[in-house]
Order: sequence, then structure tokens, then C-alpha cells
Amino acid sequence: MSTDQKTLAFIGLGVMGYPMAGHLAKSGYEIKVFNRTASVAQKWIDEFGPSSNCSMHESPKLAAQEADVVLMCVGNDDDVRSVVYGDMGVLGGMEGEAILVDHTTASQQLALELAGQCAAKEIGFLDAPVSGGQAGAESGALTVMVGGAQEDYQKINPILNTYAKKTELMGEVGCGQLTKMVNQICIAGILEGLAEGLHFGQQAGLDIKKVVEVISQGAAQSWQMDNRSKTMAADEYEFGFAVDWMRKDLSIAISTAREVGASLPMASLVDQFYADIQKMGGGRWDTSSLLRRFSRG
Repeated sequence: MSTDQKTLAFIGLGVMGYPMAGHLAKSGYEIKVFNRTASVAQKWIDEFGPSSNCSMHESPKLAAQEADVVLMCVGNDDDVRSVVYGDMGVLGGMEGEAILVDHTTASQQLALELAGQCAAKEIGFLDAPVSGGQAGAESGALTVMVGGAQEDYQKINPILNTYAKKTELMGEVGCGQLTKMVNQICIAGILEGLAEGLHFGQQAGLDIKKVVEVISQGAAQSWQMDNRSKTMAADEYEFGFAVDWMRKDLSIAISTAREVGASLPMASLVDQFYADIQKMGGGRWDTSSLLRRFSRG
């Protein structure tokens, strides 16, 4: 798939979609963008579009017209439906043999629903949630977990590689979303363990910097420890992946666990801890803010 043969549409220029679409533009793709807040789309065009064929459009449908691949990265299931369906949705603008790729972290049920709607129009569909956060999106180092047909995956893999360090086809439609649920379940447990460990060290009067320097060289090491322990020790959380979004993701995982017969006691408990953070006014704080629960007065 060469850049001179493919026109892409990118729907959703949030903290993730903005830099992801930017990597595509810098790689030479023609990008047609839509964002609900038009000023953000204009800012993106000003940054990435002046010397290219990139353009902004007033609706998802207009952006999707004549696009070979349409990529979406929005908030939740309802947000996805709002840009896919209706008179101005992407399905109204897409034609047969095009491929719709959903990077949103959403439910497996939505992925199956969208796949059915796309099949009716002879359009390919892949659910492709990402991991790596805003930093990964900006540096082009995301991990992409994909569900769908091998043929469609092979067609879009060069596109994904412009902003991903790792992509993998996990199985049929919905398997990408299921894999992302596993990802979030694991992160929740790691962050709670890190928060409790740092809290214990602080209460015991240890030098937290030295503690982290030592244990990060052993079995306790994790991405969260490497990238969040310093800000946690400094009680800084005004950045990163928001608690509100983590609760959305965990809610999906916990609901799906009931359907598949899985038990998630830890994830359910940490979800309630995040509810405590929300009550403290920390819905937009980074997920590492679990440590702040211990300082409630």
C-alpha cells in the first residue's frame, strides 16, 4: 500500500487522534479530517496541512467520501455511533472495498455491530484499540490490537505502522477490544500495587527515590514505575490518561467479564478506588492518582 494510492479520512482529533493523524500526514498520506470542534480541525490543518493535500470537512460523511480507509478515534460507544450512523455519518460516505478502522476503546458488542453494518455495504471493518497513551501517540510508539479479517489487516498495516511500534491481529472482529480489556485490567492492578508500595514506603520513612531506583532494577519493574513513580511521589497528576476514561474502560471489561464467566475481583475493587478519586474531583487526573486516596483527610 503506497501513500500515493490511498486517500485516508481521520475522524476524531483528540489527544490521541491529533498526533496519530499528524504522523499519517507527515508520512505523505492525503488526509481528510473531521472533528466535532472545528477549531481543533483547523489547528491540525494549520500544523500539518499547508504543504499537503490534507483537508478538513464539516461532517464525517464528507470526510469519508472517496476515502480508501476511514480511521476513527473518539470517546466511547455512543461517540462512535454518532459519527458512523445517520445522514452525516461515515457509512453514508463510504463505498464498497473501503475499510473502516475503529481505534476507539469500546465494547466488543459495538465492534460486532459495526462489522455487520459494514458488511451490508461490502465495506471492511477492523476494531483496533491502541495502548501507549498520549506520549505514545505523539512519539509514534503505540501498540495496536486488531480484530478482523487477515486481508483487511494486511492492507492497513503500513498505515498503522506510521504511529505504532507494535501491531498484531488478535483474531476475528471484537478480539482487538477484548485484548484492550486485558490491557486495562493489568494496568489497574499494577497501578494499585505501585500506589500501595509508595504509600508504605512514605509512611515507613524511606527515601522513595532510592527505593524506586533499587526495586526498578528487579522483578517489581514496570512501565508505570518507570514513567509515573516520580510524579506520584511529587503528588502531580494534572496530565496523562484520565481517571474518567479508565473507569469507562474498566466498566466495559467488568461487564464483559460477566458475559464470558470471568472473575475480576481486583479490577472491580480498583474501579471503586477510581470512583473515590472522582469524588475527590480527580476525574481528569492521571490514573496514577490512586496514591492520593491515601492522603485523604
